[in-house]
Amino acid sequence: MRLDWEIARRGWRRYSAYPAATAAGVFTNTIFGFIQAYVLLAVFRHRVQVGGYDAADTVTYVWLAQALIMTVFIFGWQELALRIRDGSIATDLSRPLDPQRYWLAFDLGRAPYHFIWRGLPPFLVGALVFRLHYPTPLHAVLFVVSVTLAVVVSLGFRFLYNTAAFWLVDIRGVLTLALVVSTFFSGMILPLPFFPEALRELAWALPFASIIQTPIDVYLGRHGDSTLLALMLEQAAWAGALLGLGRLALRSGARKLVVQGG
Repeated sequence: MRLDWEIARRGWRRYSAYPAATAAGVFTNTIFGFIQAYVLLAVFRHRVQVGGYDAADTVTYVWLAQALIMTVFIFGWQELALRIRDGSIATDLSRPLDPQRYWLAFDLGRAPYHFIWRGLPPFLVGALVFRLHYPTPLHAVLFVVSVTLAVVVSLGFRFLYNTAAFWLVDIRGVLTLALVVSTFFSGMILPLPFFPEALRELAWALPFASIIQTPIDVYLGRHGDSTLLALMLEQAAWAGALLGLGRLALRSGARKLVVQGG
């Protein structure tokens, strides 16, 4: 556990070393939050609810999504793929620490930094301008647990598609496809209850809802406690499944790995 803690601290320190990048990200997320909030609020000029969401629920959803966008790192992480491509993975595999364990610990250290310093400021700006909903103490605690599970699900998926670099010279196509699919079906662009029924059912059958939609539903308390628990257990199941698939892909790729020079 001490090793995992030290790796997590390293994850925090790496991103805290670039405050200007964090400030630029806060500005960007805030601007996109306003754009998305006003676009979705236009829908409620003619309707009271959409998919069980009222205007305040929807605006709260928008600002929470902006707070989570870097917390769960839904956009194009490719560090593992780059290490596979340049041969550094050979060094990683020779160490006594499993690469998947390393990146999971690193991500669990990185995520709190992004949530506190890049996620909360845009949310606070949104709270000053719009009427938002706030959780009960119980839902606030469950929200933290759900976000942690979302980070693990996200890392599991990102790790899995990065292992494609063992078999492909260039994974930009895989990366782009993974980005489009995960962004759309996670609820990052639009809350899943706004989807047509067939598309909504498909989205809930995939792991990506566990990354954005589920934590926000927990925050909003949209379901009974038993349903929220079931959703969080589903998050845990997806986390285990994706990490397991990533481990299998890593082992399979390591068997065929050839590094130039020996």
